[in-house]
Amino acid sequence: MEKQYLIAIDGPVGAGKSTVAKITAKKLNIIYVDTGAMYRAVGLYVTRKGLDTKKSEDVNSVLNEINLDVKLSNEGQMIFLNGEDVTKLIRTPEISMAASNVSAIPEVRVKLVDMQRKLAETKSVIMDGRDIGTVVLPNATTKIYLNAELDERADRRYKELIKKGQDVTFEDVKADIVKRDTNDMSRAVSPLKKADDAIELDTTGLTLEEVVDKVIDIINGR
Repeated sequence: MEKQYLIAIDGPVGAGKSTVAKITAKKLNIIYVDTGAMYRAVGLYVTRKGLDTKKSEDVNSVLNEINLDVKLSNEGQMIFLNGEDVTKLIRTPEISMAASNVSAIPEVRVKLVDMQRKLAETKSVIMDGRDIGTVVLPNATTKIYLNAELDERADRRYKELIKKGQDVTFEDVKADIVKRDTNDMSRAVSPLKKADDAIELDTTGLTLEEVVDKVIDIINGR
């Protein structure tokens, strides 16, 4: 019987979770589920409606209007919002903050966690997010908490946004990360934290290839 992988990667913004998870998924030939993209899609929908992403009554008033679908392509995971491909539209600083805001709302988390668990019921998956090892996949076969120093996380995020053509400054990106860290760690529901049985991996000063190698070693118990 083929081994089923259930891999949870958590950590703060800019730690390299998504990139590492994508590459690891390819190397292990398993499915990568970007849970953050789901929250971003909800944030995008609420923002488009002109509603306040911090107000639960605003968000919950349109939650039943939101249908998300995750599809795999040669370029990786694609996220569809009510049939529209929003994969690229959700990668802006505004939507990043909107995602952080809506993710603090219990009803949003219930809806998306249920979707995420169903994806992992019959398939080998690697998921990254803020509460995968603690809430979404508490029985994951491997739990990893990726972290890195603040300045390095900010620099990675800054370079990523500049490469995408966005007009941002390093200081603005750093301030945004500090704000999101506070938001994610202090929320009442499913805050960002390291699972008790997770292995912490500090990626400061490591190349992407070195991080992926270390992650695969941890998964294989080496």
